[in-house]
Amino acid sequence: MPADRLHLVRHGEVHNPGRVLYGRLPNFRLSAAGRQMARQAAEYVQGLERPVSALVCSPLQRTRESAEPFTEIFGMDPLVDERVIEPTNVFEGTRMKRALLNPLNWRHLLRPAVPSWGEPYAQVIARMDAAMTDAVDRVDAGDVVIVSHQLPIWVTHLAIAGQPAQHDPRRRRCALSSVTSFERRGERWVEVAYAEPASTAGSVDVGAV
Repeated sequence: MPADRLHLVRHGEVHNPGRVLYGRLPNFRLSAAGRQMARQAAEYVQGLERPVSALVCSPLQRTRESAEPFTEIFGMDPLVDERVIEPTNVFEGTRMKRALLNPLNWRHLLRPAVPSWGEPYAQVIARMDAAMTDAVDRVDAGDVVIVSHQLPIWVTHLAIAGQPAQHDPRRRRCALSSVTSFERRGERWVEVAYAEPASTAGSVDVGAV
């Protein structure tokens, strides 16, 4: 029997005083508020009163740190899976508004459906699906928690909902430390819940791809 439910948890607020697009850059850690958000996400999952059998996270610092409250509450170390990492992006390390004012960067915006500025959406969806499927297949019962990033979680939601992957990043329903939950029904994923358990008032959320 596979796992009962899988929760995709986004990391908490990142310490990003330069307000750059951090992408896969190293050393971007959680802020103090981000650590509190991560704990609220873990406590939310605990409050569901469902057994958690596996914990997975992206290799980046902010997701590892966001997984720590889950380790404390559920008593398990995360399996690090490269497949749930943030996508690549040519604008990494820049402030987006400034980057878009430079005509030399406009060539990266020619094919938004791919997108032409980073890893193809189809590739992100495929690797997320593979990681999710492997994670639930590794456990006999109980829930799986995967701590990942906004874009991988959002395009996974879109794919499962049967919607196009191309979207406006400003309109993603994937807040800091949000929890998007799925169940495996036969060969299909079905989204069963979305929650924003963390207090994000006043937070800075400008670094996501």
